[in-house]
Amino acid sequence: MEIISFFVLFLSFFFFLLIGTPIAVGLGIAGLMTLSLQMNFSELVTTTGETLFSSLNNFGFLALPFFILAGNIMNQGGIARRLINFAMLIGRRIPGSLWQTNIVANMLFGSLSGSAIAAATAIGGIITPMAKEKKYDMPFTTAVNAASSISGMLIPPTGVFIVYSLITGGGASIAALFLAGYIPGLIIGLSVMIVAAIYAKKNNYPVSKSSIDLNSFLNVLWGALPSLMLIIIVIGGIIGGVFTAIEASGIAVIYSLLLSIMYKTITWKSLSKILYDSALSSAVILFLIACSSVMSWSMTFAFIPDTVAEMLISFSDNKYVILALINITLLIVGVFMDMSPALLIFTPILYPIVTGLGVDPVHFGVIMVYNLSMGVVTPPVGTVLFVSCGISGEKITKVIKPLLPIFLVQIIGLLLITYFPVLSLALPQFFGLN
Repeated sequence: MEIISFFVLFLSFFFFLLIGTPIAVGLGIAGLMTLSLQMNFSELVTTTGETLFSSLNNFGFLALPFFILAGNIMNQGGIARRLINFAMLIGRRIPGSLWQTNIVANMLFGSLSGSAIAAATAIGGIITPMAKEKKYDMPFTTAVNAASSISGMLIPPTGVFIVYSLITGGGASIAALFLAGYIPGLIIGLSVMIVAAIYAKKNNYPVSKSSIDLNSFLNVLWGALPSLMLIIIVIGGIIGGVFTAIEASGIAVIYSLLLSIMYKTITWKSLSKILYDSALSSAVILFLIACSSVMSWSMTFAFIPDTVAEMLISFSDNKYVILALINITLLIVGVFMDMSPALLIFTPILYPIVTGLGVDPVHFGVIMVYNLSMGVVTPPVGTVLFVSCGISGEKITKVIKPLLPIFLVQIIGLLLITYFPVLSLALPQFFGLN
């Protein structure tokens, strides 16, 4: 029955995806079909209704709409140009300085907004015309913008870690995950910087040799500082025990709103649109979580995680081999599935397996998010890649080639994170959160 349930669950889910059914609906129906193998209709209806509503009856989910709202306010708050000016100070002496500026700005903006799409749009929208004017290679520029924007999905505050923490039942704390994401997020960005520098040096792109006076430096820093303070306030407050991660999301909203008012970049009309868009995005994610809970419950009811664990352990009981198999699986899954549903589907299956082998829950959360974040830049479901190509006007087929060396270096980064847990756990352990 376990094997039959396994095939019914996943075959039905992928069938619904192929015919264009919304992912959330496909998750729910696949779960229902699996449960129907072992449950009569009346029990099925009652249990499903209870599971849908109880899955969202968690105080921790309040953080999601608040962080989404804060990110949307920041997107409209006029901070992209200020962050780019600051990023230019950091990247100006590195080969391919405009690409380096793009990467650093994406890392900064992505961490503020928590969205790779927002970073690729806001930063790419400003950098792309500058790159065209300076005769930069546009397919490579597009690849750099897309591949570096995902760093903000790891550098906190980010909603993905909140979802992972809640899926694991608090097995990995949100605060620990936030701190654990810093170094891996920097590795993603540095991977792109290395490839961009090598490409720029090989093709003789000029490097700025002009000096900058102290007053100009301080003016640029002063312009970016209010935006950067959001990260310090949110993360510092969580680490210092001043407020919880959930309360931090509300503070992020207030701070980003005050910042937008200070910059005079928000109106009542734009605020109403921001609130509407944030409510819509939150509803989509929460509905996805509710439907995935039906699928997760059906997997548990049919002992599917146990079946998968037995299959993996029969292949090898070495945790490093198991982690390698999981990485390969998630890289393939990321090509065909967006991050949120992949996280919601595979965390309940893989989490008990890896923790049973002694892998730290926080470490595994970072591995999953790093791995799946690469999938949003790969076709056919690479939403961030589509956005970046839309901004630059380049065809996806031309951008794939320059993406390949970036992916190679990022996969090396994935291996480092997977097999050297200290890269993820050093900061949480230093602050006593893990």
